[in-house]
Amino acid sequence: MSPRVEHIGDATLYLGDSLEVLPLIPSIDALITDPPYSSGGQFRGDRMAKTSAKYQQTQNADRYEEFTGDNRDQRSFAYWSAIWLGRAREIATPGALCAIFTDWRQLPTTTDAIQAGGWVWRGIGVWDKGEGVRPQLGRYRSQAEYFVWGTNGPREVRGGVAPGVFKVPVVGAEKEHMTAKPVALMRDMMRIVGETVLDPFMGSGTTGVAAVQAGRKFIGVEMLPHYFDTACRRIEQATKQGRLFREAAPEAVLQPSLLDGDAA
Repeated sequence: MSPRVEHIGDATLYLGDSLEVLPLIPSIDALITDPPYSSGGQFRGDRMAKTSAKYQQTQNADRYEEFTGDNRDQRSFAYWSAIWLGRAREIATPGALCAIFTDWRQLPTTTDAIQAGGWVWRGIGVWDKGEGVRPQLGRYRSQAEYFVWGTNGPREVRGGVAPGVFKVPVVGAEKEHMTAKPVALMRDMMRIVGETVLDPFMGSGTTGVAAVQAGRKFIGVEMLPHYFDTACRRIEQATKQGRLFREAAPEAVLQPSLLDGDAA
């Protein structure tokens, strides 16, 4: 059965399983995504818990819908990641950039998976969430998450430069998914990417909103109807806001900015 497809401005959104949808996508210039980590605990029993139990404080356990695909063991997570990364690379243009978010537990596995999927592993970046995150007595704060990044083969040494550490606080009022990243973070990560950005695990659509704000085309895939509908709503709203801004703004405001890699 063909997946449901929605076209919103320069965004194309698919409701379905990424492994089935990726071969249907013609071409991408960048892959930026926050896949299910299958983490949240040291032991298998911890990882098998509901996502709300793993990633939410007790008082917020019912705030967000549960999401799927987060209960794989270490080996199946590695194999699954290598498969979808390989399928994404097959539709990526030469030199396309990828950035895959992960936590500290799955960082070694993700660096293996990106290479097994055929990408050239280039490095690790850091999202610094700030010092107000998850304080525990007698321990270092868990205030960082990571992204493993690479390219589809060689990448020309040209264009702008993006940070290797992004210090962006969590914006609780903005979140519509329990593990959503800030829009500002995802938008800043697009400084050096090409025209079309793919997120095969788009959740509530944050990467898509950021792509719209950054003037990029977006392709997103989500398998849960609740989050798919949320993503459609948010991306449609961002598209309307962007259109109103372009119609109201003078031409000078619309010239390329630092977001496109220009020097200050």
